[in-house]
Amino acid sequence: MDMTRSLSKTKQIYSMEELKALGFSYYQINKMVENKSLSRLNKSFYENLTFTGDSNDFYFIPAFVPDGIICLMSAAVYYNLSTFRPSAIDVAVPAKKKITTQPEFFDLSLHYFSEEKLNLGVKLITEGQNSFKIFDIEKTVADIICARNKIGIEETKEVLVNYLSRSTKNINALYRYAEKLKCLKTLKLYLEVLI
Repeated sequence: MDMTRSLSKTKQIYSMEELKALGFSYYQINKMVENKSLSRLNKSFYENLTFTGDSNDFYFIPAFVPDGIICLMSAAVYYNLSTFRPSAIDVAVPAKKKITTQPEFFDLSLHYFSEEKLNLGVKLITEGQNSFKIFDIEKTVADIICARNKIGIEETKEVLVNYLSRSTKNINALYRYAEKLKCLKTLKLYLEVLI
């Protein structure tokens, strides 16, 4: 009997709960790991090795950081606002959150956000049967303005210039986020220079 028949070739990550809901026992799950249909990521999540779609490291974030949200330069790259390629995936997490298992095949850069900052502008991106959370584009730009000294002035400027060139930009939303994040004055200074 082919146990992999119930695994979707378009879903890259399965939680233990999802596998049990499909009717798999612990024994069968361990057998699929032995047969190289699944790869165990941690106590609760598995990678589906029969996945045939386009792989994306962002799909792994919920497995390692369940409350994590793609942020800062990783989000900027996702929105094509930067040519900079971060060496690690930037993930916003609640303050004091402990992450016990890190992925072996890419690095995470964890950024501890207050609850208020963490709940602003969150989007769920769903691509087929795979999903991840990311801050929307205006929240991403505002976060980068706030973290400009850590990120770099040139990188911040590039993100803002590319954002301003978009026909879909929403300056009012950007202002609202900057005000809530207490970096409105800095944003206005940048805009005076760039516009």
